Amino acid sequence: MRHGLADNLHTIVNVCQWGPKRVARKTREEAAGTRERIVDAAERVFREKGVAHASLGDVAAAAHVTRGAIYWHFRDKAELFAAMMRRVEMPAAAMMERAAAAGAGDPLEMLRASAREVLLRAARDAQVQRVFEIAFHKCEYVGDAAAIRDRQLENQADCLATIEENVRACVRQGLLPRGLDPRIAAIGTMAYVSGILYQWILHPESFSLERHAQTLVDTYFRGLAATPPRPARARRKATGRSRAARSAA
Repeated sequence: MRHGLADNLHTIVNVCQWGPKRVARKTREEAAGTRERIVDAAERVFREKGVAHASLGDVAAAAHVTRGAIYWHFRDKAELFAAMMRRVEMPAAAMMERAAAAGAGDPLEMLRASAREVLLRAARDAQVQRVFEIAFHKCEYVGDAAAIRDRQLENQADCLATIEENVRACVRQGLLPRGLDPRIAAIGTMAYVSGILYQWILHPESFSLERHAQTLVDTYFRGLAATPPRPARARRKATGRSRAARSAA
């Protein structure tokens, strides 16, 4: 009882001394600090135990908070995992905007610059490396981690749509061959970059990602530029699908 009274008196003194706005700001800052500490702890625990085998109790212990504190900030493990990923991810649309602002003058150069940036960020940023290691090699979509798969698929769909839109722009402007299927090219681009990251995170000593990022990206896009024309029948089918998609929209 005395402890509760002392806490109340302490709060009253704070309000009188600093004013309600300052106390509210301090409370928000403390809450934000606790949230970041929880996400930091989740990163360590997920990396050590794997996402499926780590419990929110493990994360709470590592963050030196109660489970209640975790549930105050995060609904479940999937939401906590998403917060960890958001700290290192950059949406594809934002990356294209950054590439344009950096002087990439056409959609093809924007695609190349964005792919290169993904690889270089992983090569240069230790936190990005840790989180990608968790996402690629420490995450099984089972148990209470199954919901994480839905979020990953949603992100992939958004990224794929952005890449496909830029590939279409490249074809329209004559920067890539008319026979190129934009959807397939987008799938290939995302799979190529993801595959490089997957292998490098698994064995970073096998090659210098930072040194070879530019060459790896150039190699892939040279392949896209050399795509042979599609047969007329395949082009007619693709045109029909595009028209149907536009009509449905």
